[in-house]
Amino acid sequence: MAVLTAEEILDLVKGTLKELGRLRFQQIAQNLTEYEVMSKWMKKDRVMFDSGIGIQRTLMTKLPGAARHVGLYEEDSVNVVDLLEQLSVPWKHATTNWAYEYREGLMNRGKALVVKVLEPRRAGAMIDLVEELEDKAFDTPDASSDVDPFGLAYWLTKNSSTGFNGGHPSGFSDVGGIDTSVTTKFKNYTFTYSDVTKADLVKSLRTAHRKIRFRSPVTVRDFRGRLGERYRLYVNEETISNIEDLGEAQNENLGRDIASMDGTIVFRGHPIVYVPKLDEDATNPVYMTDHSTFYPVILSGDYLRETGPFRAAKQHNVYEVHVDLSYNYLCLDRRRNAVAYAA
Repeated sequence: MAVLTAEEILDLVKGTLKELGRLRFQQIAQNLTEYEVMSKWMKKDRVMFDSGIGIQRTLMTKLPGAARHVGLYEEDSVNVVDLLEQLSVPWKHATTNWAYEYREGLMNRGKALVVKVLEPRRAGAMIDLVEELEDKAFDTPDASSDVDPFGLAYWLTKNSSTGFNGGHPSGFSDVGGIDTSVTTKFKNYTFTYSDVTKADLVKSLRTAHRKIRFRSPVTVRDFRGRLGERYRLYVNEETISNIEDLGEAQNENLGRDIASMDGTIVFRGHPIVYVPKLDEDATNPVYMTDHSTFYPVILSGDYLRETGPFRAAKQHNVYEVHVDLSYNYLCLDRRRNAVAYAA
């Protein structure tokens, strides 16, 4: 049989990248059961694209105090007050890659065998990236880190007091460049709970949901429109299991399904989502997230950008493929979000 040339192998790889088709192997390498970030947050119709050296937004953080009741012939009192502050978030960059050796093509007798080599390598690299995104999305980065994104726990910070007390994440003196000790309206809602019961957690969630639903009395053009699933509540395994038990206990028509609430439990119509990453948090947090205010911002032109194959430096027989993503998470209004934990 004729030996495949380097050009033929390159063409085959490019064709494989364009038309992946159904994988012909059983993938059991992934570590998590669910991937909220890639399946929901990072969908192209849900993210926002931007350019520049970082992500910047202008927030109106105060009122001028101009309104008052007056008497007849009273003199006007007009003051110009600075109402705006700048929210600034740096880009963060993620990457994954895979490679193959030219002679691997020579060891195969047909194109199908080359494809079998390429598909699992690409799938493995992409799963690696998905798991890296999932791992960092719910975290607070270390204050000294220059590479990790500002995950959900960075924007929604816990506090043992009930109310708008979510200030700076641990190790940080501001949130996105805004000092919450000065701009107190840039704090998220917080509370604690003891038990997953109607009288405890559910009652507190109801109060939180009422407190964070800010509606402007005047028409203001916002950065973001409504999403189909605006609110999502994120919890760990222990919490979702207790909530499912609570849901089944109040349902008198369960029928023959011994686990009727699994995967269907909601709070006021909003999904309660199990996030495996949150199993690492022994405080059993509940993140009530308004996705019209919290979402990823992607650098235009670098949304899962796939480049290659091209020859590796100093390895003339090796060809590399790289996938890159430049992004960060942004929360424009922390007051429309809440976080609780068990205390």
